[in-house]
Amino acid sequence: MVDLTEHTRLLGKVPRTLRELSTEAGRIRKGEIAKPVREITPLSLRVHELAAQCTRQVHDLSVSHYPTTEGGAESLAHLAGACAQISLAATLCNLAIHHRTEIYLYEDADPTPATSADQLRRAEAEMQRAATTYRTVAQQLSRRLASFTTRPEFLHHSPTLPNATPPTPAARRRT
Repeated sequence: MVDLTEHTRLLGKVPRTLRELSTEAGRIRKGEIAKPVREITPLSLRVHELAAQCTRQVHDLSVSHYPTTEGGAESLAHLAGACAQISLAATLCNLAIHHRTEIYLYEDADPTPATSADQLRRAEAEMQRAATTYRTVAQQLSRRLASFTTRPEFLHHSPTLPNATPPTPAARRRT
C-alpha cells in the first residue's frame, strides 16, 4: 500500500525544486553562455533527474489505490502532464547546449547566445507551469488527507480518500 502522506510531502517539495531550477536557468540565460557545456549541463542533469523522480512517483501512485479515489485519476493525469513539462524543460536545456555549440560545426551558425537563451527561457516557463500543477495537486491531497483523517469513520474503518476537488483550469495546460 502506498503512503499518501509521504507522497504528499514529496509532491510538496517539487515546486520549490522547480523554482530553484527555473531561477538557475534564468541566471544562465542572462549571461553570455560562453561555455555552454560547462554552464548548462549541470542544470540539464538536475532537471532530467527530477523528471525521472517525478515520473517514478506518478507510476507508484498509478499502481496504488490513489487512481480509484474520487478525483485521483484526474490529479494523476495532471501530474503526468507536469512530468512531461519537466522532461521537456530538460530537453530544452540540451537544445540550448546544442544551439550554442553549433558554431563549432557550421560556418553559418548563429554566433550569439540568442537561440540558446530562448531555449532556456522556454525551459523556465515549462518548469514554472509544472510547479503550479504540483503545488495545486499537493495542496488538494494534503487538504483531503487532513480533513479525512479527522473523521471518526476514517480512523476506524475507511482506507480510501474522500471526494477530491480537481485542479483549477489555470493548472491545466495542453502542449
